Amino acid sequence: MSAASDTVAAPDQAAASERLRARLSRHSTLLHTGRVVRALGTALQVSGLPARIGQRCQIVDRRSGAYTLADVVGIDHGDAILVPLGGLDGVAVDSEVRVIGERAAMAVGGGLLGRVVDGFGQPLDGRELPLDPTDESVALVAEAPHPLARARIDEPLQTGVRAIDTLLTVGVGQRLGIFAPAGVGKSTLLAMLARHADIDVIVVGLIGERGREVREFLDDALGDRARRRSVVVVATSDRPAMERVNAARTATAIAEGFRARGLRVLLLMDSVTRFARALREVGLATGEPPVRQGFPPSVFAELPRLFERAGTATHGSITAFYTVLTDDDDGLDPVAEESRSILDGHIVLSRTIAESGRFPAIDVSASLSRLFPALNDEASRHRAARLRELLARYRDVEFLIQVGEYRAGSDETADEAIARREAVLQFLSQDTDSSATRDVSDAALAGALGLGAATGEPLAPADGTALSSGEA
Repeated sequence: MSAASDTVAAPDQAAASERLRARLSRHSTLLHTGRVVRALGTALQVSGLPARIGQRCQIVDRRSGAYTLADVVGIDHGDAILVPLGGLDGVAVDSEVRVIGERAAMAVGGGLLGRVVDGFGQPLDGRELPLDPTDESVALVAEAPHPLARARIDEPLQTGVRAIDTLLTVGVGQRLGIFAPAGVGKSTLLAMLARHADIDVIVVGLIGERGREVREFLDDALGDRARRRSVVVVATSDRPAMERVNAARTATAIAEGFRARGLRVLLLMDSVTRFARALREVGLATGEPPVRQGFPPSVFAELPRLFERAGTATHGSITAFYTVLTDDDDGLDPVAEESRSILDGHIVLSRTIAESGRFPAIDVSASLSRLFPALNDEASRHRAARLRELLARYRDVEFLIQVGEYRAGSDETADEAIARREAVLQFLSQDTDSSATRDVSDAALAGALGLGAATGEPLAPADGTALSSGEA
């Protein structure tokens, strides 16, 4: 080697040595351990552990050697506050605590499709997850895509649900909430979306569900075809709060991993309310004050972090539907109110409609897709506006109809709303197993309204418009 080559190589070697020295200086060769000094409900106070918020720790019983995992969620007067990922059984006052890693991550790839995993990404179906070196490792807690790096949402997503496609059009990469009281068909609507949506991959997060309902959702609601392209993340209501929190994050991280491959992902999470309640358990256990109906501030900080991770990125998309429990058809608890303000639209399910036997029990008048105007042409917007007008007008005169006081001819719009009532309700009703393309749905809506599918112009008067006095 020439002297000139030695002269060039020397600075390179020096720079490499300096980089290596800098990296080594950031790592300790000592194993730091702490000790459990106090249990605070579902949280632990650990002394002597130089841990950072978000790190994962191992709690070891000195006598038996048994261990449990926990995440650092707070710091109090120099002590670390940890929330175990499992139960507290076996944790002793002198249990040893050590940091085992930074933020948790998992590998995402095709081997996950058709599988059921727990809140930490571990298989629940009795089979090991396949190892594929091409799988991408994704952090369970990650930052949302940069606002300027997101692709614009300009493509409608065909869900196969007539009422959604024509009246609440969803864009590829949009995020919506499904707001409803218990027992009115939220899970059924999610199953319809999973079965019929024009999508590449489905990720389902069942957060805080009853154990009985998990198998029913997998076998009956989801079905074989949808399950083969799905990943289901499960944390039932009896699991520790931190596992339920992690399940929502894990489902989102899996969706992000498939989005990074340029795929169109459908994320279905049931429910955000139970995610928020798990966050409340963690927050109150660590000493946070309750500020809004018992919810601590951290809940309202975490909700937008979770929601913003979905949507479009530079390539690929996550179209997300989050179910939100409400106390009744009209009431909004803090979680529902916050979710509605953040998401790109809301689909409201009505107990009154469900009790009448119409499913999906979507209250079109109370529901909204913020991207509907941008995703539809003028004729489609006109048909949707006309149906909403007829529904609203019928609601205005419904009491008069029930008591026999309405007089035909007194209001032209009301007359048409009454005449077309059955056709409109038939259009809004849809069997769980049936699906419709957008063209078919547009034609069905136009037929129910007596409008031209392409132009939105009236075709013929509604049957029964010439009602005699008192017949209505």
